[in-house]
Amino acid sequence: MSSKLRIVVTGLIAQYPLGGVTWDYLHYVLGLHDLGHDVFYVEDTGQWPYSPLTDSLTDDPSFNVGVLRDVMTRFGLGERWAYRFPRTGAWFGLSDADRREVVRTADLVLNVSGTLARPDEYRSAGRLAYIDTDPVFTQAKIARGQLDFRRAVDAHDVHFTFGETPSPLVPATGHEWRPTRQPVVLAEWVNDRPPSRGAFTTVMNWTSYNSVSLGELQLGQKDVEFRRFLDLPALVAPVRLELAVNAGRTRRTPRSLLEHRGWQLVDPGVVCRNLDDYRGYIQSSLGEWSVAKNGYVAGRCGWFSCRSACYLAAGRPVVLQDTGFSSVIAADRGLVAFSTPEEAAAGILDVVGDYQRHAVAAREVAGAYFDSRIVLASLVEAAFETMTAAARSTAGVG
Repeated sequence: MSSKLRIVVTGLIAQYPLGGVTWDYLHYVLGLHDLGHDVFYVEDTGQWPYSPLTDSLTDDPSFNVGVLRDVMTRFGLGERWAYRFPRTGAWFGLSDADRREVVRTADLVLNVSGTLARPDEYRSAGRLAYIDTDPVFTQAKIARGQLDFRRAVDAHDVHFTFGETPSPLVPATGHEWRPTRQPVVLAEWVNDRPPSRGAFTTVMNWTSYNSVSLGELQLGQKDVEFRRFLDLPALVAPVRLELAVNAGRTRRTPRSLLEHRGWQLVDPGVVCRNLDDYRGYIQSSLGEWSVAKNGYVAGRCGWFSCRSACYLAAGRPVVLQDTGFSSVIAADRGLVAFSTPEEAAAGILDVVGDYQRHAVAAREVAGAYFDSRIVLASLVEAAFETMTAAARSTAGVG
């Protein structure tokens, strides 16, 4: 689509002012801006913000707002953001008049991760698109009868999902879920430095929320899958495996057990506290090894990690638990999929044994599958596909 559109992107940059979260949503803003669109970032989650300073929710949004302001200013978008603090309803960034005008005249609102607390309030935009970044769990919520959540999803004109591979294990919801994936602005991840950490790393939550039951299917978190791979360090020694892992939101990370089994642990709040530290941690790594949430693996949905896409863009090979993504993304050189501990070990040792070939291929995989110019151009085009020709012409996108 060659037309210049006014696009609003939502996200969680101020809600969780951490390096990885910042990049997840910033890639949408920067990528659309690079495509020539008139882009604004609006954060209106209705949730109290998390402060990394206290490791808790906070009733003072000044630090969170400051992070968002600095990030947007750094990339030349200092007048293109707005954040609402839910406790008082106060808005920061754009003036009320300007914010309302941006939303009213927007051709497209991308509700990334379904972060808008009240999507109906954004219906004045030309198109409202839901981007499901948590497949299987999203569909399970609807299938389980969570009516408020269904109403929020139903409020959108078009629905996208990171679940790229249709699976009979993922319940039907009555929506047409169009496949998409994480965009990455490749220019931000150019990496000419050799790895300095000498370890395969990952940045992870031990648990994000409680497991979900859907009939006989149990949808768990990363901790469920990780326990199958506890002995991996012994299988790949002397190759080192390092986890930047948090304490766990619903179950505590078993740090002593992990260290006893040979895993090296670091604090993500130290090594990945902002977008530069996060990028530096990835670039300094030998590569990534990681499991996925049990729900993604059990659902065979094809989900692929935003974080892993960044490793690839930095020219760092990725050895990743297969969620079905290997049927849509080439997983041979640079990216290696596994299902068992033995396959994981073989993948790591193969990367180490032919490292330069895998490192070059990693960047090539990123360019072929995650380049923001390709991913976002396709996303925007698909967002308007269901409009009639007359409506597209009226909206200036035909």
